[in-house]
This record gives sequence, structure tokens and C-alpha cells, in this order.
Amino acid sequence: MSYNLDNFSLKLNTDEIEFMISAVEQFKILGYTHAAFPVHKLCDADSVEFFRSSMDAREYCFVMTDGKQYFKSMPTAELHRDLKTVMDSGLHNAINKVLDLTQAAKQLIEKNQTEEINLKTTVMNQKNLDFLADQIKYTGFGEALQPALKEQLEKGEKEFMISHEANFEGGILKSELNFKKSDQSDLYFFNSYKAMLHKEGEPHSLEQIFYVGKENNYTMKEAFNLLEGRSVNKDLVNKQGEGYNAWVSLNFKDAEANGNFKMTHYHQNYGYNLEASLEKHSIKELETPKFKEDLINSLKKGNIQSVTVVVNGEERKRFVEANPQFKTVKMYDSSMQRINDRESKDQKKSESQSAGVSKEVKKGQDTEGESEEAGGKKKKQSRRQGASL
Repeated sequence: MSYNLDNFSLKLNTDEIEFMISAVEQFKILGYTHAAFPVHKLCDADSVEFFRSSMDAREYCFVMTDGKQYFKSMPTAELHRDLKTVMDSGLHNAINKVLDLTQAAKQLIEKNQTEEINLKTTVMNQKNLDFLADQIKYTGFGEALQPALKEQLEKGEKEFMISHEANFEGGILKSELNFKKSDQSDLYFFNSYKAMLHKEGEPHSLEQIFYVGKENNYTMKEAFNLLEGRSVNKDLVNKQGEGYNAWVSLNFKDAEANGNFKMTHYHQNYGYNLEASLEKHSIKELETPKFKEDLINSLKKGNIQSVTVVVNGEERKRFVEANPQFKTVKMYDSSMQRINDRESKDQKKSESQSAGVSKEVKKGQDTEGESEEAGGKKKKQSRRQGASL
């Protein structure tokens, strides 16, 4: 007659737990790898036998099992683990004298494993949240989207979208930030955002999808500037992993298969020198190194920048933007009306000529003064010579 012993458990007197742990540890040290015990009665340390091999333990169980009593074997290491699990939990102090060691240990181990998994998941989710929050922040969307991001992550859906809106002087930029869960893990990734520029008086918005990855990323403000028709200077990486610098603009007359406007790249070898282009105009900020650096950095991000120019000796407010296509800059007056390059260069030339005339006048005055002074000295010397004669 055979018996299924899988459901039979080791039942112990709770007072025996500590002594049993000590005994098992000693037998482990002595090389006893398996233990055998009766499953039909309450056990103590004397009821458990130890063996140096699994075969010896199974043979003992076979011999001892009859119609009235049943024996089961298990590795000594597992017995020690179960005893320690129950002991560490304090469960043996919370129940009556009889403890079903096998079932109690199984439940505690499963509980501990679940808690460990939940803890790891919580830590992983928090790290994922922090990582995505930083990505959103440094892509130019700030920190206001964090509550919405956390809420979406807790839902656990395969993918989700978060909306954002920013008001600029040139219009309203609405963005849809797209997130997707990995197929290999529970991590989410910020894959892309769709920027939609709504300009006052325009019936349709301009849209462009900007992809987010390790390289070639565009901030929300850069996206706005590109949709406004301006150029942005970027350090980029090509498909071969090689880095290069280029001015980038959108070609509104040509589109990709996904509906995106094609990007035009003016490579560093194209020869556009922003600083040299600025110096062709009488911009006062270029006279101060710090202001000059700030101006150039702002223009590289695609911004229209306010500057002060000198016109006929008077300071006037102007606006300037980079124009890499024609290797120049665009100038606007205080009302944002375009000033053509010829007019702007004439102003620069006029200022240069005025400065030159001023220098010549001053030089002439200085020369005349020196001549008069020399003449006076000569006359004085003649009078002295006459007096001596």
C-alpha cells in the first residue's frame, strides 16, 4: 500500500523549537544531510532521526512506515531554514503548544518573498518615477507634471499620455508627452512628445513630434523656436555614433512619412559664424564679454534676443535672431518689423565713419594746438635772442 506524503507535515511542540534548532545545527556540522520524522504524531528532538544521505533517510522511512505510522524525510538544510523562519517571526510564541512547522514556514516564506518583491517593486517604481521626472524637467516641462506622472505610473497601463501647455509671446505651445511600458520589465520610458503651436489668427496649428532618447534631444523651448521658423544650434550624433555640430531648422514645405516636417541641417562645415555675423552690426552688448556670451548662447537656442544698437549716436532697442541659411542674422526694430541687412550695415558703417571723423577732428585739434604752442615758443625764443643782442 502506498501513501502520498506530500501533504503530511512536521508538527512540533513549540517549547522544543530552540532546542531543535540547536540539534539540527550540530548534525549539519557533523555532515548529516537529511532528516526523517513521523508525520502522525507530535514530534520533539528525540523523534527526528538524521542521516548522511538521502537514500539512507528514504530507506529508514520505508522501513518505519506501516499501516499505523508514516515517516517522511527532508534535507537538513530545509528543516533548519523552516525552524529559523518560525523562530525569527516569533510565531511560536503567539500560538498554542502545537505548531505545524511545514505549513507555518511555507506561509511565512511566501509572505516574506511577497514583501520582498513588493519592496523591490516599490523601490524600482520610485527610481523610475524619479528618472522620468528628471527627463521631463530637463526637457523643459518643469516639475508641475510630477503628480500626473505618478498617478499614471500607479495605474500600470501599457502606455499613457500627459498634456502640457505653455504660453509664449508668439503663441501657445501645447504638448502631448508619450510614455510606454517596456516589454521586458515594468519600467516606463518617455519616448516622445508632440508639440503643437497655436498662433493667434492662424486657423491651423503647426505640429511636430520630437523623440526623446540618449542623444539628439530638443527641449520644449527649442521645439517652440523651431516651429516659429527659427534655427537651433545642436551638438548631434549621427547613425555611426559620430558627434557633430549643426544649425537645425524645420522645412515647412517638405514632410516625412509620419507627418513631421523634415529637418534641415547646416553642418559646421557650412561655414556659418554667428559671432562674425553679429559683429557686422553696431550691437552694444558685444562690447562686454559676459553680455556677448549670453547673447550668443541665447541665439544658439533659437531665441529672438533683445539688443541695444547705436544709430546716429543714439541707443535704440532692436531684436536679433540667427539666420544660418544666409550666414547672417535677422534684425528687427522695437515693433518687431524686419530691418533689412543693407540698412543695418549702413548704420554700422555710419557709426564707424562718425567715430572716424571724431578721431580726425580730435587729431586735427591736437595738431593745431601743438602748432600754436610750437609757434609761441619760437616767437618767445626770438624775443629773448633780440633782447640779448
